[in-house]
Amino acid sequence: MSKLPDVLWLNTSPSLQYFAQPLLRYLSDLVTIQEWKYRQSQDEVSSLDAAVVLLHDYLKSSNRPIHLIGHSTGGLLGLLYSRRYPETVKALTLLAVGVDAAVDWQAHYYMHRQFLSRQKLLTDMVYNLFGYQDERTLKSLTHLLEQDLDCSLSPHSLFERVSIKANGVPVPLMVCSGLNDIVVEPEALQGWRSHLKEGDRLWSCLEGGHFFHFSQYQLVGEQLLDFWKFIRISDSLYSCLRL
Repeated sequence: MSKLPDVLWLNTSPSLQYFAQPLLRYLSDLVTIQEWKYRQSQDEVSSLDAAVVLLHDYLKSSNRPIHLIGHSTGGLLGLLYSRRYPETVKALTLLAVGVDAAVDWQAHYYMHRQFLSRQKLLTDMVYNLFGYQDERTLKSLTHLLEQDLDCSLSPHSLFERVSIKANGVPVPLMVCSGLNDIVVEPEALQGWRSHLKEGDRLWSCLEGGHFFHFSQYQLVGEQLLDFWKFIRISDSLYSCLRL
């Protein structure tokens, strides 16, 4: 097995991974970071438990804990993993994960699907998630959302919408969201407050929607680096006190 990085980005949506790339490139200049990718085929039953097992198969041979970070369902996977295997996690960062950690854009899609056609609803979702777009970009983004419906780990379907309430994790935690996110609205982010431990962080990006880590990647990156620096300093102080 190759050496594990300092930070692992959890990717559960191949079609939307493009929106993480500016942030990953920014961070890669300062930390060792890699992507862990999960691809859901159309013939498979979407299983968060199976993804947790696969992630642990990757991480269990490491001799040190690692920082996990994920957006939306990627963050949900990190949350579930950190609850089950906290000894392998240095810290967890959640981007666009509300106090009901299962809520993603697909939950909103399926909520309205019974009233609107697939194409009309996908077009509306593009405008809600990304703002006004020209015809060519609208078509491209609609195609990406269609792919995401078919090949991502989202636990939702036309027949069932899942709820997973937050109750914190035993590892250092940072939860971030965009102020204009229509999926994880400000009150859904603030709902985390009662679940935070000393040293945990809650941060709202004043500009940006659901993919705020794409449009504001440098600002987000600075917040992440500061959080990880805080953890490193805290660990060093703790080690000194034990001597």
